[in-house]
Amino acid sequence: MKNKKIILIFTILLILVVIGGIFAIWFVKNKENNEVEEITPEEEISEEQLRQTIVTLYFVSNETNEIMPEARLIDIKEIIATPYEKLINLLIEGPKNEKAKKVIPEGTTLLKTFLEKDVITLDFSKEFLNYNKEDEKEKENLINTIVNTLTELTEINGVKIKIEGEEVEDFEGIYTRQNI
Repeated sequence: MKNKKIILIFTILLILVVIGGIFAIWFVKNKENNEVEEITPEEEISEEQLRQTIVTLYFVSNETNEIMPEARLIDIKEIIATPYEKLINLLIEGPKNEKAKKVIPEGTTLLKTFLEKDVITLDFSKEFLNYNKEDEKEKENLINTIVNTLTELTEINGVKIKIEGEEVEDFEGIYTRQNI
């Protein structure tokens, strides 16, 4: 009786091993026969799209007179070589959004930039001083549009402003990002 139980258990184990082996062989064969399905995007990316990136510029809202962001899609080649100059020149050009206005005075040009550690020095032409000096908010917006735009770049944490190579009383010190 004891021998019959051992033979029965051995037979059941043998049957399970054979079934498992057959299943394993079937699984491996099916896996080898399945080809990898190639996934294709719904829309091809054009060469032009490959060269573009989004930058955030800050301008002043016509309605609230507060700083507001404006996203721009620009060619990556334009910003790689001279990123600071490109961003400042986009601010000088002004917003594309009709609800915003530029605050950098007309005729202003960026003469030079200099990055030292995490502070960038911007050297503007004398036209930069043509803002409304009686309106403290205008000066604050002028500074914050520049600082918030440039500090979108990870390497910049502060901005120093010079006029034609000289520090001026109106813009002394290093300006840091303001929470908006």
